[in-house]
Amino acid sequence: MFERVLILSASAGAGHVRAAQAIEKAFQMLNAAGDLRNIDTLDYTNKLFQKLYSQAYIEMVDKAPDLLGWIHNYFDKPWKQQKRRLVFDKLNAGPFIKMLKEYQPDLAVCTHFLPAEIISWLKQKNYITTRQAIIITDYDLHAFWLCRHFEHYFVAIEETKQHLQALGTPPEKITVSGIPIDPVFAENKDKSEMRKKLGLDVALPAILISAGGFGVGPMEMLIESLTKMRNKVQVIAICGKNSELKNRLEKFSAKSLSHSSVKIIPVGYTTQMDEYMSAADLLLGKPGGLTTSEALAKTLPIVIVNPIQGQEERNSDHLLEEGAAIRCNNLPILAYKIDKLLDDPRRLSLMKKNVCRLARPTAALDIIRKLLSLRNI
Repeated sequence: MFERVLILSASAGAGHVRAAQAIEKAFQMLNAAGDLRNIDTLDYTNKLFQKLYSQAYIEMVDKAPDLLGWIHNYFDKPWKQQKRRLVFDKLNAGPFIKMLKEYQPDLAVCTHFLPAEIISWLKQKNYITTRQAIIITDYDLHAFWLCRHFEHYFVAIEETKQHLQALGTPPEKITVSGIPIDPVFAENKDKSEMRKKLGLDVALPAILISAGGFGVGPMEMLIESLTKMRNKVQVIAICGKNSELKNRLEKFSAKSLSHSSVKIIPVGYTTQMDEYMSAADLLLGKPGGLTTSEALAKTLPIVIVNPIQGQEERNSDHLLEEGAAIRCNNLPILAYKIDKLLDDPRRLSLMKKNVCRLARPTAALDIIRKLLSLRNI
């Protein structure tokens, strides 16, 4: 057991926070920490910095994804921008640095690169002796994640481990664990039972669309395209905290019932994503690291639509290469592509097998067990 543990994320998108929550739950399930604190690093920075990191990120995802992709690619130069970025982060994260020096955790587990690089600098200066574990929450390595002073990396796939090694990280300091998701996604839940519980049609194929926790993304355009499908299907539209989107979809659903074979079921913010994924046959949307890992754990083939340049493009490449997804780059043919997939049970079955091969539903628990095995090294 560790005496004092900090789990550190940053609320720039929901994925890093969800990964931190999964790690927190795994620590609790294994009774592996005395004092356990799960902290959003941005709560310990100034208001302007918080807005830049959190709100600006969400705005770019929704309104300027190409700009977000450009930023991602521009800064993906190993070790090139690290010093300048660290100076900027230190200037805005004074309360975070003060908290670390006072608390002196035995272990810091970072699911975002912001706290990881600050802790690395503090370790270099001997201000703290905290052991640092870094969990990369996408399938590909970006230069932002690179640190000089750490104890262990956890990565999603073997390819990312090889990338880290090529950049000088010792192989014994890297574990291929998968991306940590809530352990509830490892529970086997019957599809028919979940559909009954959630008020869904037991017989109709179910397509799940998620706008993420913040309810951003082109969901209405996706649904408009899906109404052209030949196959009778039900579309579960998870709107997150965006109540306006949910209201618009409810009105759209009422209008389209008479002339479409697609039944639209808008759902607001929910903590039952594992049950909705258990009830679904396909996941449609953007391939964020956490959502992708949850879908794989629930044996859901993925239909990728317009991934953001950068991390989502790279996640897409991995899923397509492994035969776990198809991709649609043009919304007018989305209905055609999904109809074609549903008309080919053999192909769909093969995709599900590939999904099962890639899934790591127990990643969060596996990470904690590995950390416990390393604590005396």
